[in-house]
Amino acid sequence: MEHYRYKAQDEKGKSINGVLSAVDEFDLQSKLKADGKMLISYKIESNKVTYKKLTSNQVSEFCRNVGELLGAGVTLVRALRIISEDEAINIKQRELYAAVLKDVRAGIAFSDSMQNQGDAFPALLINMIRSAESSGNLDKISVQMASYYDKEYRLSQKVKSSMTYPKILCVMIVAVVAIIMGYVIPQFKSLFDAMDSLPITTTILLAISNFVKDRWYILIFLAFCLYMLYRVLISIPQVKYFIDKMEVKLPKIGRLRKVIYTARFARTLSSLYSAGIPITNCLQIAKNTIGNKYIESQFDDLVHAIRNGDSLSEAIDRVDGFTKKLSSSIMVGEETGAMDNMLTSIADQMEYDSEMALNRLVAYLEPVMIVVMAVIVGFIMIAVIQPIYGSYEQIAAQ
Repeated sequence: MEHYRYKAQDEKGKSINGVLSAVDEFDLQSKLKADGKMLISYKIESNKVTYKKLTSNQVSEFCRNVGELLGAGVTLVRALRIISEDEAINIKQRELYAAVLKDVRAGIAFSDSMQNQGDAFPALLINMIRSAESSGNLDKISVQMASYYDKEYRLSQKVKSSMTYPKILCVMIVAVVAIIMGYVIPQFKSLFDAMDSLPITTTILLAISNFVKDRWYILIFLAFCLYMLYRVLISIPQVKYFIDKMEVKLPKIGRLRKVIYTARFARTLSSLYSAGIPITNCLQIAKNTIGNKYIESQFDDLVHAIRNGDSLSEAIDRVDGFTKKLSSSIMVGEETGAMDNMLTSIADQMEYDSEMALNRLVAYLEPVMIVVMAVIVGFIMIAVIQPIYGSYEQIAAQ
């Protein structure tokens, strides 16, 4: 979102100067046209302050506070002042909320003031607040969005916590191998040097051990280079698209990711649809919350199909990356007229399914990683014992 200092002309031919936030030039023209103005020239203004994007937990807390205060009869300005003066939040958050309060006091709409803070607030929340401003139920929508972002936060925390143990196992494998290669194996070097010949496994093990002991900094440098290469590659749109496509097609993991993406999309679509936003606009906003470029790339065709007369369930069914349960539930919602309830129901079900799928994935990963560790340690033991056992056989033969 950029700030544009523009020069425009109204219907009477009067020249008007001002500042407006817009995604691009076309968005700027659309907003001015809606106000009966014609764009003459513009200049992009750099933002003076850049605020860090709020986490789902922080957004949930902000929405809950706004909703509860407005529901209690407190004015929006006073509610924002109370929130911005809360000592329980960090300094950056207080500055962000103070900036929103300043804009609201200046007569700017709440949704526009949030949009003026760059990427601090999610686009979904801004659109929901804008819809609530039109319908007059800002308190209810705020509480609803607090619940939405709370569920999103809990889902992301489940994913992180489920992967904690596999990450610890992975670190343990690397640490054990590093200790064995860098400290334990060199203790046998004098013994192996006294032998006339060594098995190929022992030769390989010694070569690796010597490299780890004497050139450990190269391994760290290579690991850093690989990490930076990965960061560069995923920043390339074509590479990101390919990775996201493979992510939903992998066995086991692909099924889990599909469930998570389906739950996220259904929850977002339910919130937008229940707020009275047109379905095509709902889809355009909801696609940006999925988090998978491959799935998001299919939404232009989806919206085009709906505009050409296809039902939402038929269009969603053709999207590769969602579970079939989503289109089936939407079809039921279309038939019964309870679309928002069905979307909420499928989102709850998908979140439960994702939790179960995560548990199954961890159950698969744990024995796999233990087997990997056993293979590595087994190879080391064989490489160490084999030449010693061979020397005893030679002694016995003499």
